[in-house]
Amino acid sequence: MSFIDDDRPQKKVGHEIGADLSMLSVDELKARVELLKTEIARLEAEATRKASGRQAAESFFRS
Repeated sequence: MSFIDDDRPQKKVGHEIGADLSMLSVDELKARVELLKTEIARLEAEATRKASGRQAAESFFRS
């Protein structure tokens, strides 16, 4: 019976670059777009944080 499968942990929704999108619904596609937008914002924030830290270190050692 398939009721045993219902107790398994749900696979985390994610996105693999280049994955086949043909079987996804519009809602699933929108969810992935939001997931990717969130990840882009996280990456940009980390890059900004690292760049400002590097600038601070460079200015400290120039003095």
